[in-house]
Amino acid sequence: MISTLGRLGKVEIAQEVFLRSQKAGFGNNVYAYSALVSAYGRSGRCSEALKVFQAMKKAGCKPNLITYNTIIDACGKGGVDLKKALGIFEEMQREGVEPDRITFNSLIAVCSRGSLWEESQRVFSEMQRRGIEQDIFTYNTLIDAVCKGGQMKLAATIMMSMHHKLISPNVVTYSTMIDGYGKLGCFEEAISLYHEMKNAGIRPDRVSYNTLVDIYAKLGRFEEALTTCKDMERAGLKADVVTYNALIDAYGKQGKHEDAAGLFVKMKTEGLIPNVLTYSAIIDAYSKGGMHLEAKQVFREFKSAGLKPDVVLYSALIDSYCKCGFVDDAVELLQEMMQAGIQPNIVTYNSLIDAYGRNNQVFTVNVFHEMQQLGLKPNVVTFSAILNACSRCASLQEASVLLEEMRLFDTRVYGVAHGLLMGSRQQVWGEAEALFDEIARMDYGTGAAFYNALTDVLWHFGQREGAQKVVVAAKRRQVWENAFWRSEQQFCLDLHLMSVGAAQAMLHVWLLDLRALLWEGHDLPHVLSILTGWGKHSKVAGDSTLKRAVESHLLQLRAPFHVGRHNEGRLVCAGHVVRDWLQAPRTLDLLILRDIVFPSVFPSQRTGQPETQVLSLQEIHMGDSAG
Repeated sequence: MISTLGRLGKVEIAQEVFLRSQKAGFGNNVYAYSALVSAYGRSGRCSEALKVFQAMKKAGCKPNLITYNTIIDACGKGGVDLKKALGIFEEMQREGVEPDRITFNSLIAVCSRGSLWEESQRVFSEMQRRGIEQDIFTYNTLIDAVCKGGQMKLAATIMMSMHHKLISPNVVTYSTMIDGYGKLGCFEEAISLYHEMKNAGIRPDRVSYNTLVDIYAKLGRFEEALTTCKDMERAGLKADVVTYNALIDAYGKQGKHEDAAGLFVKMKTEGLIPNVLTYSAIIDAYSKGGMHLEAKQVFREFKSAGLKPDVVLYSALIDSYCKCGFVDDAVELLQEMMQAGIQPNIVTYNSLIDAYGRNNQVFTVNVFHEMQQLGLKPNVVTFSAILNACSRCASLQEASVLLEEMRLFDTRVYGVAHGLLMGSRQQVWGEAEALFDEIARMDYGTGAAFYNALTDVLWHFGQREGAQKVVVAAKRRQVWENAFWRSEQQFCLDLHLMSVGAAQAMLHVWLLDLRALLWEGHDLPHVLSILTGWGKHSKVAGDSTLKRAVESHLLQLRAPFHVGRHNEGRLVCAGHVVRDWLQAPRTLDLLILRDIVFPSVFPSQRTGQPETQVLSLQEIHMGDSAG
């Protein structure tokens, strides 16, 4: 009875039956105690399971193999660390109880839940050394631990080794591997493995379907994501909250805000109850689409549903308020969040830093300092927000002072930015390259935001050569890797993912690249085009600042490009016309970027005394192109 109630999750009733049996005089035995330990363990209530285990020993009942296996399993389900589980493992051996396959499977499961992939390998090796046979559960749990550790090559090797043991991978094996590849961003490998599973005649489960939907959605392959949803329904598995969360989140991140809103409505009409992740995703989607009133309304709906907000949801709403200029409301929400005992994270503060950076650099430093006091470590997004604040400063001196204050918190990162801003490239470029290599290991969006912000501040304050050098470094590290694309009929420069400063610096890189091709004896194709992303089929929500800046810059360069007939965001020109312009005597001088120091009084780095620099006519001409 105790064991059955435990399997049903009725732990309190199981405890009541146990106590009743003890009062009746026949409950004080290893079977009753083991059953109660198992009941608590199955429900993830490890501390209670451990108390019963200790009470059992005090009562003079000697634990047997089943008891030890049960308590080790409870340690895994309750999140107890491996050290505790290994302590129980050593105890059972001291008591003369030999471990079996279930013991080792449970130990590997403890490793898996703690993402301890190296420890799981050691436990598995010990299992093999003792000659204990492994089963499908052993391998699935081991693969799960290794996948959680991000070791997909090792996971694939373990999966291959199953065949030598005549153990066939099942749907759990494949689902675990697909999920592991998906979490690492190895989407093509995940998709390939999904098809391999189907070809092997293994029917996908809900986990594998949802993982595939999430992967296709993240790739922006929405037709395939929706087709997978239909396949899932045909297999008798209706789309659940996890499916909808993946689609809503991806639609929002891809800028398809209306589609995200439609899915949010659809899931509710199908009787699915949105959870905290759903609300966080839809609020984030509304925020990115500038639909701030809708985000506010969804938050009210969330509260009325009686759900408890978490840091992700609060951060999404704070970001929404900040983007529409309601900074006071965002701060009020931050206070509400902290009063509720929810600790803000780096994402929360990055939104506030970015918002204050738009109009109040002093508050920017204060927010940054508060973040530091809470023990939150700034990340590359924080750095980008600070740089964006610098580019909005009224003067180079103000921007320099802001970066100087930031250097008190992080000498390396802000020291690189300060050095580049002050034109000290030779002194800091080695450190800059090392910093760029670190950023190259981050996700694409974060890296692009960093380079956009750094290039903007350099371009804005006249460090044109520095800005050009930074965008070249970014392109070399596969940021904006599709910025230059070529076919037999057309060469294209795609600027739509770049900031104003980065786009203008990259424009010079591209034009000089074309000129080098001509110099090497190659010809240009029939059409040359520049995409700003702000036309009829705009890929980015917002105004046409980038488009205007690029058009103005081309005008200053006297470049012969004009707005395309059917796309306002596309600037075009015939190849032979561009060729003639590039080969004109004065064009090269226009394309070579030179640093500008605007007429101002600023302390000299050499003497500490004010020095004034005056622009040449050529430098003034180049400076006017900032847009």
